[in-house]
Amino acid sequence: MMKYLQRLGRSLMLPVAVLPAAAILMGIGYWIDPTGWGADSPVAAFLIKAGGSIIDNMAILFAVGVALGMSKDKDGSAALSGLVAYLVITTVLSTNSVALLQGVDPEAVNPAFAKIGTQFTGILSGIIAAIMYNRFSHVKLPDALSFFSGKRLVPIMTSVAMLAVSLVMFFVWPVVFSGLVSFGKGISDLGAIGAGIYGFFNRLLIPIGLHHALNSVFWFDVAGINDIGNFWSSKGEQGITGRYQAGFFPVMMFGLPAAALAMYHTAKSSKKKTVAALMMAAGVASFFTGVTEPLEFAFMFAAPALYVTHAVLTGLSLAIAAAFHWTAGFGFSAGLVDFVLSLKIPIANQPYMLLLQGLVFAVIYYFLFRFIITKFNLTTPGREEDIDEESEEGQTAGNKFATMAAKIYEGLGGDANVTSVDNCVTRLRLEVKDMDAVDQKKIKSTGVPGINIVGKNSIQVIVGTNVQFVADEIAKIRKGK
Repeated sequence: MMKYLQRLGRSLMLPVAVLPAAAILMGIGYWIDPTGWGADSPVAAFLIKAGGSIIDNMAILFAVGVALGMSKDKDGSAALSGLVAYLVITTVLSTNSVALLQGVDPEAVNPAFAKIGTQFTGILSGIIAAIMYNRFSHVKLPDALSFFSGKRLVPIMTSVAMLAVSLVMFFVWPVVFSGLVSFGKGISDLGAIGAGIYGFFNRLLIPIGLHHALNSVFWFDVAGINDIGNFWSSKGEQGITGRYQAGFFPVMMFGLPAAALAMYHTAKSSKKKTVAALMMAAGVASFFTGVTEPLEFAFMFAAPALYVTHAVLTGLSLAIAAAFHWTAGFGFSAGLVDFVLSLKIPIANQPYMLLLQGLVFAVIYYFLFRFIITKFNLTTPGREEDIDEESEEGQTAGNKFATMAAKIYEGLGGDANVTSVDNCVTRLRLEVKDMDAVDQKKIKSTGVPGINIVGKNSIQVIVGTNVQFVADEIAKIRKGK
């Protein structure tokens, strides 16, 4: 189940990665015309509406992205089936359709059905479509029906399956929706404290990849909160909309880079040069883009107590920002790029105070991390036992990733042991036959932030934002190029 949920989390990264495009379009639009949706400027209206078209249709993107990511061949017919699944269930369970089925006026239909087109439904549609693809994409029908064999059969079977799912959802969805709304409202009713609780669990769930499920309740329109969509559409109450995003900026732009500095300063003298390169790259990524995994995975498993401290500080940051009603928003993550783009969004409230909060948190992170690391002698990067490292001097930019990929692949056991290679935004996700055949020291000698063993045959190598280049080089090795 954990492996399946991690695959789902990886698949969700594809549609979520589209959000920066929406943020850039809407951010520039509001820079041109901060008074609204662009009525005073045709150019602003063009940009804002273009960005809104992405955010308003995230459920469809989830259906397509999950279907593609969860299918065994990553084939386009799986993505098409995800769209088919979504269209079937949202049409059959629309307010007017339900009213017809129940023989009542649309006004009398449960309000839950008006919200059937949520990201939850999109994810469900994508999962069903992927299951249908994996089951029927190679089925051969009799000659008379051979045109519909194989991949052409998948959308047909998906539509049939979604009719059955729609029947179940007819009874289940109102209950599920009311539960999600109650949970979301329960947290939102707690105000700043609720935002802090959310921030704490957001970080705490990252190691097992379940933070995406939590985020969907608060960031998207699953429980009616839709914090990201409402912020960029400038809907809701100023100082309230954005409370589930604002507190991340002080942590990702200031806190974590300061933690990186603390880990560098506490590293062994002989390893400071290597740690400096790692911490610099991870810290810059966190500050500019809000991509924190390369930095978090550097100490997540090596020093769990330090990671819990990080989760507590994140919750505290969200609670403080929410308490003072300082709000800003992001389309992808809480880095400098999204912060600048959000400044002209009308609903943003005193966003510059988040920078002041960030400076305070930088001090807290630095001294607290440094104290905990030295007090309890934690094995953060540069403090672990010495390992044999092969010299990489003379390595050119052209073969950097090829050399890194070759060493990682060799450490994994090569063709004899590796059965599957995939990647998400920052990690290589691999399946091996025998975990005992994996040489973790050899893999770590490449300078990767960390390794995460997630199952008997599943292992993740945290590379960072350049993971795609390493994955491509490994693919070349596996193909014998």
